[in-house]
Amino acid sequence: MPSTPCVLCNLNRALIIRPKNHQKLCKACFVTLFETEIHNTITANSLFSSGERIAIGASGGKDSTVLASVLKTLNERYSYGLNLLLLSIDEGIKGYRDDSLETVKRNAVQYDMPLEIVGYDELYGWTMDQVVSQIGKKGNCTYCGVFRRQALDRGAARLGIKHVVTGHNADDIAETVMMNLLRGDLPRLARATSIVTASAASDIKRSKPLKYAYEKEIVLYAHHKGLDYFTTECIYSPEAFRGSARTLIKSLERVRPSAILDVVRSGEDMARLVPEAVSGDRKGGRDVLVIEGEVDGGGGCGSADGRASGGEMADMEKQLLHNEGARDKETDVTLKGQTHDRNCKGSNRMSKKLPKQQIGKCVRCGYLSSQDICKACMLLEGLNRNRPKMQIQVSVEEEDNSPTLTRRMEGLTIIPGQQN
Repeated sequence: MPSTPCVLCNLNRALIIRPKNHQKLCKACFVTLFETEIHNTITANSLFSSGERIAIGASGGKDSTVLASVLKTLNERYSYGLNLLLLSIDEGIKGYRDDSLETVKRNAVQYDMPLEIVGYDELYGWTMDQVVSQIGKKGNCTYCGVFRRQALDRGAARLGIKHVVTGHNADDIAETVMMNLLRGDLPRLARATSIVTASAASDIKRSKPLKYAYEKEIVLYAHHKGLDYFTTECIYSPEAFRGSARTLIKSLERVRPSAILDVVRSGEDMARLVPEAVSGDRKGGRDVLVIEGEVDGGGGCGSADGRASGGEMADMEKQLLHNEGARDKETDVTLKGQTHDRNCKGSNRMSKKLPKQQIGKCVRCGYLSSQDICKACMLLEGLNRNRPKMQIQVSVEEEDNSPTLTRRMEGLTIIPGQQN
């Protein structure tokens, strides 16, 4: 049986079935196509400007490693004129973050980029290991997410950088859309789906160059490029609500590969319905997705542009016309002394004003917040209130120079003057 040729070059043997659209590609064409799509996303959405200093949020995982590699390649190939560096956050998770930071340090050498590491311990006085020991595994991702977002901004401010890029991919965005829909949080949905998030009250903006890249394709790119990245999952993340959304998205992808981009596009459409005053985000047009090498004629809502085919739209139009005709045949029944407003004008439900978000600064730490006290300070207040007043550490040194044995007695309060 002859080998299947690449659908793009028609010369080399196809080694990859692309997860996004099941195209059969050779290694060289896949790598070039992946990089070109990221370039198109960057240029179509005007993410960067020449001479800009960019901090890449680096965790050592596949997403941030691929992002650093691709940006370095595209910056040299297309002369973006960017000054790139790596910014890492040390959450203080032993057996996970300490190992992944070693990968980031190697990446800094491999890509010839400066590296800045900011730790939870120095910013907040807590590591995530200490937080989990205090509150347990349920809800710990809330603490980490709030602390991490603030730590990235503080790290960028320390470096004098006003633009941070993160490795969020299409799967991440689709999961976020599902999470916010399940929680009924449309204002957050509007902010989460934007490829660029910025506020008039902040000098630091964030962007997601990998927004339309599938997670599986990121793994394929890292594999075929031989990139050095860390693969272990966070030891606390299986308890997160995001895991449930991820399971749902993966199930949809197995049935319909285009489901991920369809969910992202649906999230963008819904986000545009949220008033700017409520979302607290910039208002603009749709983020631009450019897909290279697509085969025309896919049709359906799983096609390249995520839109329905003409047949489906025709059926919808017929249904709308039918509804309009039925409306003309309706009869209004009005009780004596009452009037009915067909368009619900004057209804309390329709006239209710949505809350407006006003971004200010936290009175404690000075970080951006819509409240007097930011969420990070509120979380820290709860942690510090329940923190033991004293820790007693007893060190036992073994004669054979074995590691120090440390016994911690937390919650023990010693009151002077009371002895048995």
